[in-house]
Amino acid sequence: MIRTAQAETFRQPVGGMGDHAIGKTVRPSRPRRVMIASLRQPRKGCQGQHAREVLLRRRSWLPFVMLGLCPAPWHNGSPTGPVLVGRQTARRTEATRAASKSMEAEIIAIGDELTSGQLLDTNSQWLSQRHEELGIPVCFHTTVGDQLDAIVEVLKIAIRRADVLVTTGGLGPTADDLTREAIAEATGRPLRLDAQAMAHVRGIFRRRGRPMPKQNERQAMLPAGSRMIANPEGTAPGVFLELPRPERPPCRLFALPGVPAEMRQMWVESVAGILRQARRGARVVQHRRIKCFGAGESQIEAMLPDLVRRGRHPRVGINASQTTIILRVTATGATEAECREVAAPTVATIYECLGDLIFGEEDDELEHAVSRLLRERGQSVATCEWGTGGMVAHWLRQAGCPAEHFPGGMVVASQTALVRAVGVDGRFARDHPPCSGAMARVMAESCRRQLATDYGLAVSAAPELSAQAAGPPSVFLALAGPEGLREKAVPYTGHPATLTIYCAKHALNLLRLALLGKKAAGR
Repeated sequence: MIRTAQAETFRQPVGGMGDHAIGKTVRPSRPRRVMIASLRQPRKGCQGQHAREVLLRRRSWLPFVMLGLCPAPWHNGSPTGPVLVGRQTARRTEATRAASKSMEAEIIAIGDELTSGQLLDTNSQWLSQRHEELGIPVCFHTTVGDQLDAIVEVLKIAIRRADVLVTTGGLGPTADDLTREAIAEATGRPLRLDAQAMAHVRGIFRRRGRPMPKQNERQAMLPAGSRMIANPEGTAPGVFLELPRPERPPCRLFALPGVPAEMRQMWVESVAGILRQARRGARVVQHRRIKCFGAGESQIEAMLPDLVRRGRHPRVGINASQTTIILRVTATGATEAECREVAAPTVATIYECLGDLIFGEEDDELEHAVSRLLRERGQSVATCEWGTGGMVAHWLRQAGCPAEHFPGGMVVASQTALVRAVGVDGRFARDHPPCSGAMARVMAESCRRQLATDYGLAVSAAPELSAQAAGPPSVFLALAGPEGLREKAVPYTGHPATLTIYCAKHALNLLRLALLGKKAAGR
């Protein structure tokens, strides 16, 4: 429903690209006629939580932009382009925007061993998780080699765009450890010998009963105005520096060593506390991960009613990790309790829509879900694997499944092993192909009988792949149990790196659904 107001005439200063308005008073232009309408749904050019829409003629939208009633529509292709309304106004707007948004972080990993691919950067992953726990989103990961100019350049960029900047690496005593020098050059703060840092380095060598080489004095050189971050177990003190920025909150820079154990201890004992203090009174961010198996990423998204949508709160993200689908529900609030309350209806909807596709949350994997169900029901399972090479048995043991619920598993790679170790009839083994439903069924029944368990879970041999095949081949799963035999053919297709994992997860899921009293799709 549209309620149209009477057309009104506004006389306001309007600046165009040719008005030379920067730092000057703009002469009032001729009257502009603007029609104002109230809409339930904002139309294009007036997005966001605005109750009014301005129907624009020529440049007449500017008074309403200045009054805060409507955003400037130049991003929609207005021929007038952006309007310059004075340097002071622009600065005030930028300062307000910066003050209102939450802190954002950047992590810089430094070292040739990272840029060359010789080592994997696990530090940035760990630090991102810790930032998320504090409610500080990490917007950028940067990796840079041991070149002074390159490190200085990425530091300058990060200081401009991030409120929290954490670097790892480059704090050692050797010539290629350049982080301290780069911070000094990027911030214009010369290096100075820090007495506390020098005492720390000497104390570490004294504690280890070793003389301190002269070159280790470099580790006590810190940028002027910085504070040392204690490193209880290493010779490299960290650096904390607050860098003022015009009309914006300061950038808090933390330089930590690249040794993971030292970096993590310093984060927990020092850095996290500083950031918590800086965020006191800020809104809390809380995440909840819901894990699914049995459908693809796009299929699961299609089952959720408009939940995975940009701009929604709480936010729901979806990603696949080694054939498990993970839904991330992110809520913000004044407290953790408020976050849980905000997320609860969305989580309930996800469970209602996905049902038995969900097997757990957070760090749960399928083996944990199966182990829990076996314990709850007081039942047991034995495994016999060919195509998955013992992966199912390994996962169950790794999940801590007790021996009374998982006494053991068998791994075979030939018909001879089936006959001698599993007790399969020799004539049957010769007459049936290793990759077949019949072979999987006999393997499941045999391992169940051999180990006297409630269930026997089997995976057939993997099929041979052929480019000439009409369609993807299958690997066969079978489950023998109190309810009889279940069989499932799993298409043997996908990335070679995850095929074995995919089949092993399908085997565990077949057992999980049986324990829940459900039927597996694709029988």
